[in-house]
Amino acid sequence: MEHRVGYRKLQRTTSHRIAMLRNMVTSLLEHERIETTLPRAKEARRMAERIITLGKKGGVHNVRLAQRDVKSRAVLQKVFGELKERYSKRAGGYTRILKGGFRRGDAADIAVLELVDRPQKAWEKAPAEGEEKKD
Repeated sequence: MEHRVGYRKLQRTTSHRIAMLRNMVTSLLEHERIETTLPRAKEARRMAERIITLGKKGGVHNVRLAQRDVKSRAVLQKVFGELKERYSKRAGGYTRILKGGFRRGDAADIAVLELVDRPQKAWEKAPAEGEEKKD
């Protein structure tokens, strides 16, 4: 048993793992949806939830804390603007992980990590009234 293990190492060196997760979180906050393996999605979710919570709190100190992980200025402005307003009444749980089968090459578990309450794109919208869902 591995008691008190705080995170997954993901078979990478510390610097590589941190850089990979920072890039994944930045992409998640920018595009609001990414596809990756299940263990990576679970680790990226932890970091993304913290960044959104910092965005909700606001203030210069929290901007600088979030700036450590989110390297894009545009994404940082989105976190402290649009996402702050969107999740102001939500007490946590800003992301969801959907399992998506297995990768063809190595049979790794694939997952989709996305932000909840995100606006749907035109190609993702539900069928219009009068149309039926095709299962």
